[in-house]
Amino acid sequence: MVIKVFLASSSGSTAIKKKQQDVVAFLEALKVDYTPLDIACNEDNRAWMRQNVPEEKKPANGIPLPPQIFNEESYCGDYDTFFNAKEDNSVYAFLGLPPPPGSKEAEQANNSHIMENGTHTEETNADENLDESTEVPVKERNGEAHGEGDQAADDEEGAEGDADDEAEEEVPAADEEEEAVEETDEAHAYEEEELPKGDPISHLHDP
Repeated sequence: MVIKVFLASSSGSTAIKKKQQDVVAFLEALKVDYTPLDIACNEDNRAWMRQNVPEEKKPANGIPLPPQIFNEESYCGDYDTFFNAKEDNSVYAFLGLPPPPGSKEAEQANNSHIMENGTHTEETNADENLDESTEVPVKERNGEAHGEGDQAADDEEGAEGDADDEAEEEVPAADEEEEAVEETDEAHAYEEEELPKGDPISHLHDP
């Protein structure tokens, strides 16, 4: 990838010259390879620059001023966007280049990656905890259903126990009836035994 910097070598504007020098000096300090393209002495360079700067990035008169920066055919920005990237330690991202190891931008990218992974891990743990928490009511419902089943079984056993008690209560009543019959039979037998001794009719036939 080649960084292209469109410059005006014979610009009469002091401000433009200062901006161009600032961009070039900073790229050289970072040891970024770039190709300077003069639009003052080369009409093709001027035409290509004006054609490839996005319409929304052009000034009101439609003529973009140098310096303009490209990565191959991709537009990076003008001096203002370059300056903002420099202030944010994101010049490599601005240029579309990977930051070299050990640079501030590389460290920031690494920290951002760690934070994203940490956030993702926390979200995953939260989802797992949510899944575990949703399982609890299911267990509780199962416990309630099991408790209702046990209660129903206990009610049936209680009903059977009451029926058995009633049956046991009926047995003594039958025993009492048998005892009453036996007592009546004994009474009749006793009367039959006593009757000959006190028979008034036998006395009537005595001389």
